[in-house]
Amino acid sequence: MLEGSCHCGKVRWTLEGDPGSVTICNCTLCRRYGALWAYDFEHGRICLTGPTQSYTRAEKQDPALEIIFCPSCAGVLAWRGLRLEEDGRRRMAVNVRLALPGEVAGLSIDRFDGLDTFDDLPVDGRCVRDYWF
Repeated sequence: MLEGSCHCGKVRWTLEGDPGSVTICNCTLCRRYGALWAYDFEHGRICLTGPTQSYTRAEKQDPALEIIFCPSCAGVLAWRGLRLEEDGRRRMAVNVRLALPGEVAGLSIDRFDGLDTFDDLPVDGRCVRDYWF
């Protein structure tokens, strides 16, 4: 299980099981937040605890996802999709930069071009430790 928390510690997340690879994205939100995302589904392996607020990102006035953050320190904890997947589930991701570095350092990175092409980019062998500094 992975665990993460905002800077002030009032909000925490857990991710049960193997997180797999994590994603770095260059979209207008992710590049500003500097987040690295580990995915699952709402009411699945991800659990958030503590008070949160959210910012809704809209694409052409159609809400696509919300960014979940701590109302006290503004730490970005997760995002939650506002559209259901074909199977009825809702995607969610937690920001692994909020975990202890040693617990996530070896996770491999998937790069996603969320700015221009909306395509996965070639795997280049980097992992989370390559993006800490």
